[in-house]
Amino acid sequence: MPREIIPEACVVLGRFQPVHRGHASLLSAAEQWREKNAPEMPLRIAIGSINKPQNLSNPWDAMERENMLKASLKELDFSAEIVGIPDIDNPPEWVNHAEAYHGPPGVLITSDQATADLYVSGGWTVELIDLEDRTSLEGWRVRETARMMSTITDETAILTVLSPTMQVSVIEAMIEMDAFRRLAFMGEGGEPVG
Repeated sequence: MPREIIPEACVVLGRFQPVHRGHASLLSAAEQWREKNAPEMPLRIAIGSINKPQNLSNPWDAMERENMLKASLKELDFSAEIVGIPDIDNPPEWVNHAEAYHGPPGVLITSDQATADLYVSGGWTVELIDLEDRTSLEGWRVRETARMMSTITDETAILTVLSPTMQVSVIEAMIEMDAFRRLAFMGEGGEPVG
């Protein structure tokens, strides 16, 4: 658990499994909101579930997700602090637990109503952002599309198939980290892809 005093911030929370265009849209909206309404606060991205074992729902570790976020932010042309938060599987205690990592009540910027409600009950100001095309940008859909590409070695093909839902910079970072191939060997029952 961190010991330093963490200043309040505009916080965006997510699992980022992987970082997709929905996340990029939320991050852009969060930065625009922060610049207009709270320029004295930093933008802090909190990567959740950093302690979860790798599986098809959580295929990438915290460092890989941080690298994806850095690639996304570079393409979006702004910076943010990035912190990791281990999960405790206890929603009523989540906000209190998470504050030890992302700091005390500031502003949570989210597109998720349940998360908004949790943080409001924890004494936070919450800015709820509407996201476009939420259905096609659900994490499980993006992961399944990436899984279909997990045995493909043609980088152009990977970019072509995944770029509608993921930023090119993130896809390139994932290719560089060899972050797709493992998806072929993850799953529940049946046979691996390929």
